Amino acid sequence: MFLRKKRITQTACFFSMLFFSINTFAQQPADFVNPLIGTSNYGATFPGPIAPRGMASISPFNVAGSQNPLEKDSQWLSNPYVNENTFLTGFSQVNLSGVGCPDLGVIMLMPTTGAVETNHLKYGSTYSKEVAKTAYYSVNLDKYNVKGEFTASKRVGVSKFTFPKGQSNILLNLGLGLTNEEGAMVKVVSSTEIEGMRSVGSFCYNSPEDAYPVYFVAKFSKPADHFGVWKNTTKYKGVEAQWMGYNGKTRIMKNTVKTVVGDSIGTYFSYNFDKTETVEVKIGISYVSVANARENLEKETAYKSFDDVYKETFNDWNEELSKILVEGGSYQDKVIFYSALYHTLIHPNTLNDINGEYPKIKRTKVGRTNDTRYTVFSLWDTYRNMHPLTSLVYPKQQSDMIKSMLQMYDENGWLPKWELNSTETFTMVGDPASIVIADACLKGIQDFDIYKAYHAMLKGADQIEENPLRPGLKEYIQKGYLSTNYHGSVSTTEEYNVSDYAIALMAKALGEKEDYKRFYKRSLSYQKLYDKDLKLLRPRTPDGKWYEPFDPNAGANFQENVGFIEGNAWQYAFMVPHDIRGLIKLMGGDKVFSEQLQKVFDIKQFDMANEPDIAYPYLFNYVKGEEWKSQEMVKKLVREYFKNEPKGLPGNDDTGTMSAWLVYSMMGIYPISPGDPIYTITTPMFDKVTIKLDSRYYKKDNIVIERVMNTDGKIKEIQLNGKTLNSFFMNHDDFVNGTTLKVIQE
Repeated sequence: MFLRKKRITQTACFFSMLFFSINTFAQQPADFVNPLIGTSNYGATFPGPIAPRGMASISPFNVAGSQNPLEKDSQWLSNPYVNENTFLTGFSQVNLSGVGCPDLGVIMLMPTTGAVETNHLKYGSTYSKEVAKTAYYSVNLDKYNVKGEFTASKRVGVSKFTFPKGQSNILLNLGLGLTNEEGAMVKVVSSTEIEGMRSVGSFCYNSPEDAYPVYFVAKFSKPADHFGVWKNTTKYKGVEAQWMGYNGKTRIMKNTVKTVVGDSIGTYFSYNFDKTETVEVKIGISYVSVANARENLEKETAYKSFDDVYKETFNDWNEELSKILVEGGSYQDKVIFYSALYHTLIHPNTLNDINGEYPKIKRTKVGRTNDTRYTVFSLWDTYRNMHPLTSLVYPKQQSDMIKSMLQMYDENGWLPKWELNSTETFTMVGDPASIVIADACLKGIQDFDIYKAYHAMLKGADQIEENPLRPGLKEYIQKGYLSTNYHGSVSTTEEYNVSDYAIALMAKALGEKEDYKRFYKRSLSYQKLYDKDLKLLRPRTPDGKWYEPFDPNAGANFQENVGFIEGNAWQYAFMVPHDIRGLIKLMGGDKVFSEQLQKVFDIKQFDMANEPDIAYPYLFNYVKGEEWKSQEMVKKLVREYFKNEPKGLPGNDDTGTMSAWLVYSMMGIYPISPGDPIYTITTPMFDKVTIKLDSRYYKKDNIVIERVMNTDGKIKEIQLNGKTLNSFFMNHDDFVNGTTLKVIQE
């Protein structure tokens, strides 16, 4: 059957019904969010405010200076804030959440008192009384007795500083940042306005030539009594140096309104207060121009107070988070659940300005969209569960994300791999965009150019020469696998297999029978890397021999090894989610498969903090009679790794991937094979979960998951719409076209 078309009917009473449901709870979903979760244990989240999928975000910046245990330049650190650190040097206005490489974390605002000091290591301060919640963050700066409060609209960060009597200053430091790119421009427009630009980029230190600007306009609620610009200069040697009075010093340009350019520059606005006063600062962001940054600021926040912006953004968050309503469970369960759902709604985030403009890939032209141009596609991570979750709960967003991918294809000639602010970093391995597109399309999200998407997928899978998505494609097609000529050969082969399976599914839906056969066959080639003696996948050398010496444990904890990317042979042993039944047969049957799978956990090779084995706890559902192991394992992992505390994530959130795992796991379903419109079922952790469905894409208003607990034991029966399911798997269409999934425990 050909792909079914989306429904376009609207549900007029949606919002009234939604908020009636919300008000039956003592607290609203947004009240349960704790943004501090993931700010320790290398979770790489930040605690400051952001709107749902916002461009602007504010984070306290405490990773500069030797006073901090975790310092940004002394080790690999990809987040602007670490909960254990105690020395704060400002508040950055654009940030990434849960990524593995440093970028952004720039346009640093910092309040001080007394004489102006421009060295962040001298003006930094310890802090106390942190408050972090949805759309709001506040903190006291101990050194200055200044309170900072922060909120944000989609493209504007809003700060409010409460100063004591005396001289007070607001510094805007364009030299300090999480990115190690340099270069900035600033101009004081008036005593209440600053405009400028900061260069960022080189994510994972790839493509440094593609560094790019982020533009800003800052407006202050009170005119400064004094202002100026500073510039740190390079230390020169030689004859001319003796004539340079500013050699190696900081140049202060008082009351200047000229444009200043440099690597380490900033501005200060100073006030002389005769009593306690507050100053609000609004900073509009754009990746296109200063003019657009100013328009973003004016149209989103003009005439709005700090409290106005906070309330609007809080309500926006509450509306998004209320698409899933949970009942039962503990307070702590609700906190970790809604905090996880919150983290899945940060990236991909908005790139286009309020007028629709955005920088095209390669940044040589400016495009315009009537929808949302999304950015930050960490696809190696997110294809596994975050994008499937978006398709289920936020299908319009997923549609716009796919349209964004197709715009990138038009601009760059390729679907994205790891795109960041219209630069393609080509980080990680595989061809994951194809999986995301197929998964969404087969779940009924089809309001985009499907044939363009299909041909883009084919290009990535078939073009042998100069293919940045699939290095080594010629060898892969000829042999069915990559040899040790290529870094991470086994991992990459498996990733290509999963993508080929997704393409096969699309081909089948489109009636392309030959393509279906070809790609389905390609998707099974991992079998050529299976070592029947070890019951593991193993790298082969270019001549087809097994790589020696081979240590299946090598590669754990992100160590370099031959054959695998961010993992080892155990963590990739079952990373063929599209062909688990084929793998069971290859291994010799259910018993051998189950024993080998259990061994991964028993010898402590399962890594909850990384993607290759993230679905393993659910794989026992493929073995009849062993499903209880999945139920126990998922519950155990949730309790062990996800908590209402800063270290409450197992590791890097990977732009919401770890959080999406938790959301699914607590609801009791999981997208076991990305691309396949199928969920596997385990025990829900709430009595009732109501998923609000978008009427533009789904027929029903909502679907309910119910837990019936006779004991806290294993699942006795699963019913969908009152009919007993004979397996622990269900089709997406059956799920969303139903009314109730009931999970009954013994």
